[in-house]
This record gives sequence, C-alpha cells and structure tokens, in this order.
Amino acid sequence: MVDYQPNIVLVNEEFNVVGTRPIRHDGLDKVTGRARFGADVHMPGMLHGRILRSPHPHAVIKSIDYSRALAHPGVKAVVTAADFPDSSAEFVDQEEGAATNYGFYSRNIMAREKALYKGHAVAALAATDPHLAEEALSLIDVEYEVLPPVMNAFDAMKSDAPILHERLLTMTSPAFRAGAWGDTQSPTNVSNHFEFRSGDVEEGFRQ
Repeated sequence: MVDYQPNIVLVNEEFNVVGTRPIRHDGLDKVTGRARFGADVHMPGMLHGRILRSPHPHAVIKSIDYSRALAHPGVKAVVTAADFPDSSAEFVDQEEGAATNYGFYSRNIMAREKALYKGHAVAALAATDPHLAEEALSLIDVEYEVLPPVMNAFDAMKSDAPILHERLLTMTSPAFRAGAWGDTQSPTNVSNHFEFRSGDVEEGFRQ
C-alpha cells in the first residue's frame, strides 16, 4: 500500500488562486451536456471538409482522379496541389538577411509530386454533410509509385539514402534558412550543417 505524504510547503505565504480549488464556471454545463463545442455549431450553408491522406511514407503521386467524388451528392469542391500556385522556386527574404524557399512549406501543406510521409495530405473536399464528405473521400482514386522510405535521421544522412526533396541542397552558412540555397551540387536529405567551435578542444580535455 502506498503511503501518501503531504506536499512539501516551500513558503508560508497564502495565495488567492495557488493552492485553492477555484470554481470551474463551465464545469456544470459540460457535465450536464449543455456546453456547446465546435462540432455542435451548424450554420446555414455550412460545408464540411475532409482530407485524403497518403497511406505511404514515400511515394510518387502519378495521378489523382477525383471525378467520381466531385459528382457525388452534396460535394461542392475538390482540390489538390494542382489547384494552388507552384512556389517551388519562390525565395522570400526573412529578417536579418535570411531567405526561405516557400516551395518546401507549400509541399508540406499538400503533396504535389510526392507524398513525403504517411498521412501527407493529397486532396481535400467540401460537402454539405460530414457523412457525404466521408463517402466522397473514398471515391478519390490516387495512383502511387511507392518508393523506399527514410525511417530515421541517421539513415537519412547516409550517402545512399533515398532522396525526399530533389531540390534540397545542404547549407553550411547560418546566414540563410533551410531550403534557400546550399553548398552542395547534388540533392541531399541534410538541410543544414553548421559547425560551432570555441577554443582548443584537445587542450580543454587535457586540462
């Protein structure tokens, strides 16, 4: 049997809130079912969104056919990465002279050429009813070419590792952000490689 001990009191000062049992003003509504959550809100003309995600951790998206989903009752729209501008070569200046390639951000939001992880968004749709949206989601046909995945950071850094981003080059200058430009000439999974040195390491160990 566990012998419970009282909490250690570090100070004798009394507080207004700490150490007390404040009233939860929404507690009664929650336990009685009167509280309204986001899922309880239904507005006139409201649409329900669903996202189709990749079942593969690494795969080329060869084709996406959403014609059956778009024709399904209640479906108002279906979108893929092809419906958004391709920002693969768009570099945006950040603070202090840093630069960021928005192409990597946009491809994380929705897969374009490849699915880069299991659960990567491939398509999205909106329908008048959540159940109709779920049904329509199953009607989207995606053809994948499954590629070898990279399962951990150590394997990703190997020279023979499968390349995830064909446009990614390693940067060694801390003045720039990931994906802007790099010092390597061939694609790699290593986005940044910085070395920080201070003093003489060998002398430090001798001391």
